[in-house]
Amino acid sequence: MLITNLEIVPGRKVKDHLGLVQGSTVRAKHVGRDIAASFKNVFGGELKGYTELLNDSRQEAIERMKAQAEAIGANAVLNVRFSTSSVAQGAAELFVYGSAVVLED
Repeated sequence: MLITNLEIVPGRKVKDHLGLVQGSTVRAKHVGRDIAASFKNVFGGELKGYTELLNDSRQEAIERMKAQAEAIGANAVLNVRFSTSSVAQGAAELFVYGSAVVLED
């Protein structure tokens, strides 16, 4: 499964467009990470707990989008975009979407 943010794949032709596919996950912050983040706000530095949380969320959302694309027979997802939003206090959604297509070999 090819997943790219390009609108076209150089050297490949889109044989069939299957529509929009998406994946999302909603994650809550961990209390321990909030405490560590509050110290980082004072002294500076990377918020590694949040970085790890977002990396895990991105991967899970991509896997869900990929599963949806595979279920409808796509072999690629083009024009992939990410979005985040606050769902509730302390919880955020990571959303990924793109166009499911069949690329010629």
